[in-house]
Amino acid sequence: MNKNELIEKAKNHLEKLIEEQFSRIEMMKKDAGWVDYKTLKPIIIGVCWGDGIGRIISKHAQRVLEHTLRSEIKAGMVEFRVIEGLTIENRVSHGEAIPRDVLKEIKACHVILKGPTTTPQEGDKWPNIESANVAMRKELDLFANVRPVKIPSEGIDWCFFRENTEGAYVLGSRGIDVNEDLSLDFKVATTQGAERIIRLAFEYAKNNGRKKVTVVTKANVVKTTDGKFSRIAKKIAEEYKSFGITSDEWYIDIMTAKLIDPARRKDFEVLVMPNLYGDILTDEAAQLQGGVGTAGSANIGKKWAMFEAIHGSAPRMVDEGRDIYADPSSMIRAAAMLVRHIGFPERADRLDKALEVCCQFEKKFVITGRDTGATGEEFTTYLLDWARNENLEKEWQKFSGAV
Repeated sequence: MNKNELIEKAKNHLEKLIEEQFSRIEMMKKDAGWVDYKTLKPIIIGVCWGDGIGRIISKHAQRVLEHTLRSEIKAGMVEFRVIEGLTIENRVSHGEAIPRDVLKEIKACHVILKGPTTTPQEGDKWPNIESANVAMRKELDLFANVRPVKIPSEGIDWCFFRENTEGAYVLGSRGIDVNEDLSLDFKVATTQGAERIIRLAFEYAKNNGRKKVTVVTKANVVKTTDGKFSRIAKKIAEEYKSFGITSDEWYIDIMTAKLIDPARRKDFEVLVMPNLYGDILTDEAAQLQGGVGTAGSANIGKKWAMFEAIHGSAPRMVDEGRDIYADPSSMIRAAAMLVRHIGFPERADRLDKALEVCCQFEKKFVITGRDTGATGEEFTTYLLDWARNENLEKEWQKFSGAV
């Protein structure tokens, strides 16, 4: 092709993407409101085991969930459904990020506990299909990725709100090689998408006694998309001043430094940002907490919600026979977030405190990812022993220095 033909091809490609985004904007404008879990009987929890270590750690998290919600399960108020088709093998055989029959099963549930899934990249043994996570977030409109990180011994209590359906990831598999010399990817920002994630972060601050929301962008360089996010954040921040909530803005590069700066990191409470920056910062924050294997994640939409670990499927651990030593605490933390989301905050708090005792304080069974440490099953039993312990609150306070 000559240059004009290549440009025309790229224009046609971009036109299709813009049409899709206009359709998505219209969908966002038709706001149906939030689901009320109190009206659902039963609440259907789908469990997708995923790939690699996901097949192991998801089962441990399901065990914890079934214990935590045992009375509701017995009363018919909660129902579990195992969805097995989200493996890389099944997805590749269908040539889809989420096969249609699997997506139908997922949409028949109200909330999903999802294990890690493999996302191929160019050069892998697998075809370069889209991320199952990205596809699920788009299909279920799970616009808010919420990731808490808490380190009581250092006074750190952060909650990250990462926009989930726009930014640099939403069209991650839809870039174009114009020719062998030129490749383009696309970043998306809409007024509606930015408004709803930023407002959710400020609402969380208002409802949870937080006094500051930090906005993270690179609006000084990425002036159009990040600029829109920044402008909308400033506008929404004005609405919440009457609630005593302040707001500031940091650029992503210096923000990564300030999270590990002991002199500044205690200043942050609630943080909100576009997709890619949230992915970077929450992994960094999780490492401070004890590693990405310790952190859970909520993907929240108005009709559905999905809860997962923040890390990948670790196929190397499976290949080396180490999957039984994979740390399930990330999935268990996600399970605690699920419990809170569907209306049982006291039980979620109890799980969180049991995790803190097991992972940060007592550390009787330590996960190393190898036979030098505990298996995931041993750790889960240890955690459940603490969750059942009548003295958990008192012991947690002693460990954390609260008394």
